[in-house]
Amino acid sequence: MTFNITAVKTSSNGAWQGDNPLNFAFPLLIIQTALIIAVSRSLAVLFKPLRQPKVIAEIVGGILLGPSALGRNTTYMDRIFPKWSMPILESVASIGLLFFLFLVGLELDLSSIRRSGKRAFGIAVAGITLPFLGGVGVAFVIRKTLYTAAERPGYAEFLVFMGVALSITAFPVLARILAELKLLTTQIGETAMAAAAFNDVAAWILLALAVALAGNGEGGGEKKSPLVSVWVMLSGVGFVAFMLVVIRPGMKWVAKRGSLENGVVRESFVCLTLAGVMVSGFATDLIGIHSIFGAFVFGLTIPKDGEFGQRLIERIEDFVSGLLLPLYFATSGLKTDVAKIRGAVSWGMLGLVVVTACVGKIVGTFAVAVMVKVPAREALTLGFLMNTKGLVELIVLNIGKEKKVLNDETFAILVLMALFTTFITTPTVMAIYKPARGTHRKLKDLSASEDSTKEELRILACLHGPANVSSLISVIESIRTTKMLQLKLFVMHLMELTERSSSIIMVQKARKNGFPFVQRYRHGECHSNVIGGFQAYRQLGRVAVRPITAVSPLPTMHEDICHMAETKRVTMIILPFHKRWNVDHGHHHQEGGDGNVPENVGHGWRLVNQRVLKNAPCSVAVLVDRGLGSIEAQSSNTDGSNVVERVCVIFFGGPDDREALELAGRMAEHPAVKVTVIRFLVRETLRSNAVTLRPAPSKCKEKNYAFLTTNVDPEKEKELDEGALEDFKDRWKEMVEYKEKESNNIIEEALSIGQSQDFDLIVVGRGRLPSAEVAALADRQAEHPELGPIGDVLASSINHIIPSILVVQQHNKAQVEEMTVSKIVNESALSINGDTNV
Repeated sequence: MTFNITAVKTSSNGAWQGDNPLNFAFPLLIIQTALIIAVSRSLAVLFKPLRQPKVIAEIVGGILLGPSALGRNTTYMDRIFPKWSMPILESVASIGLLFFLFLVGLELDLSSIRRSGKRAFGIAVAGITLPFLGGVGVAFVIRKTLYTAAERPGYAEFLVFMGVALSITAFPVLARILAELKLLTTQIGETAMAAAAFNDVAAWILLALAVALAGNGEGGGEKKSPLVSVWVMLSGVGFVAFMLVVIRPGMKWVAKRGSLENGVVRESFVCLTLAGVMVSGFATDLIGIHSIFGAFVFGLTIPKDGEFGQRLIERIEDFVSGLLLPLYFATSGLKTDVAKIRGAVSWGMLGLVVVTACVGKIVGTFAVAVMVKVPAREALTLGFLMNTKGLVELIVLNIGKEKKVLNDETFAILVLMALFTTFITTPTVMAIYKPARGTHRKLKDLSASEDSTKEELRILACLHGPANVSSLISVIESIRTTKMLQLKLFVMHLMELTERSSSIIMVQKARKNGFPFVQRYRHGECHSNVIGGFQAYRQLGRVAVRPITAVSPLPTMHEDICHMAETKRVTMIILPFHKRWNVDHGHHHQEGGDGNVPENVGHGWRLVNQRVLKNAPCSVAVLVDRGLGSIEAQSSNTDGSNVVERVCVIFFGGPDDREALELAGRMAEHPAVKVTVIRFLVRETLRSNAVTLRPAPSKCKEKNYAFLTTNVDPEKEKELDEGALEDFKDRWKEMVEYKEKESNNIIEEALSIGQSQDFDLIVVGRGRLPSAEVAALADRQAEHPELGPIGDVLASSINHIIPSILVVQQHNKAQVEEMTVSKIVNESALSINGDTNV
């Protein structure tokens, strides 16, 4: 069916009145959008194990929906993506592109580029110069081979377009790849981001030149005067100068007036800013440069500090990046017809373009990086990172096709090149770059060192938000000794990296001092609101507080935590439990104790804790908070003299319990902390019968406890336990209360301790190499198996426990695997294959 675009109506009267909605603009747009989003999201899920950026799925989705695959069926193409509908789809997608480039400009901090120094600038120059020259050389060959004499574009615009297409680095895509590969916290990540930012700015300038040279793309029309391109460029320079000199101060005023003291952004200023994006886009289109340049430059004028920019991103990003932008990249795929690449010559051109782009970018970056004394492996990694193309490349190619500089065949070749270079980035970098692993430590190692008084106790404390601050300060304060041992505290604020690109601006804020992710205090002020509670606490004695921000997807968050623990050589990681009881510190000792329902921050955070417990390079403690401590109490009693914290350590035996005992010894040194150690003795009935643990018949780790799969020598373990207890009593007998108990029901005993009002904090071992008493609980159905049998009982929300719980796991140097167990059999034989005897 042939349509006149001017006669197309917006909406139909409905099927009951004989109208086919697919013949009307708006219903067809809805169908196209839904189909594109469904296909691209499905492909994103398939590509996720390969850690591919979302733009890859969106381009491939467009290619599959377009003439290369499904579009070969002409009935489908004429009905779902008819030619008359494409200007409408592209117009809607272009609005998304306009606002996306505004977001890119908003997130690009020019001052951070200036701070990056000569190294990043040199790498960027080499990374853009060599592939640009290679692109110019390839352009001569392609222009002669793939274009007829009638359709050949002008030399100048074609050479510049090809040079930019081969030399560009996609800054937003690179930022997401670095975040997912855990490289943003490294020197190589910082260098790559700075070099990509330089590269981006240079590429936009060159693309503006190419657009000016291309004019309106009327290749066969009347030739224009060369002065037109000069006027376009001069007007563009004037526009940029006007924006930075006049509009930028105005936007600073808007940002200041638009952000109220309570953090609410005024609606009128948001609307004014969004209108400014459209006006800026129109201005550059009027000049003769693509409208996206106006939006990008306008984004640069928005102040990067303060709430206004962040709130703008939150307002528009999901709609733009989640709905409109995929349409733009899918339309790129719809325009890509792989069938246009015909014959050996065309495929040879594709190979030539890919090789030239990769070799130019990688070799150029590698050579300069080695010259500035970057190690060879890191230099090669930088080369592959800078070879990332992705979405910015697609913008360039679409403009080239729109201006008739690129024909269908050249466009398809360059789209496939962009796909290939971006696709290989993640797997190649993962294969090449493997950061060195650090040392593994536990508290006992620190105590056993020859000169422990000069050793520095380093703790990495993680938190989800402000709710964790008071309890964390309370635990750290109890560990802070008055002796010579120094305490250095790294406070890591864990923030989930979602598919929102504004997650990257959080990364940039955390890198402002040139030290990736580690935020420092400047002029007495803390950069993070979440960890502001530590500002007063850091004034205490010998506690050095270093705030850190980790922005990462939840499935790989544990890698950030473990990496930071290695690089900072910490002795213990403290994790917040995924449930928290909102009980006022001053009123939680009341009947019932658990009057409030626990707040669950999500199963994803529970999995983070489980992975850290499994992979940590040091000892780990999980804090189950039931209203421990308060910021007011810590700030008003900085010497701790008026605050008494009552701590109970429940000791059964095993390495985890010994680590908990070591931690209690450090708490006992604090004058405001009263420590009680309760040791449960092994009953005679259990001593005479060995307890054999067998693997659970079910693989479900959510219902069964996990113990270490190693053969235990009970006599040796008993000797280690007795030695640890004797050493503990010798060193701190005057400071602690020590009790021994023998019980027929340790669960009831543990619950009676937890339900009493005698303690503020109970410290227990996780019990992965359990004593016979704890092993007897292996067939109990677990609610929180990652806490071990005793920790699980005390953390349960139905047992009316009053104190907070700290579950300690000693670092497992041998890296022995854990196995879920459920069955216990009382027998004297010891089976090596799958059974563990204790």
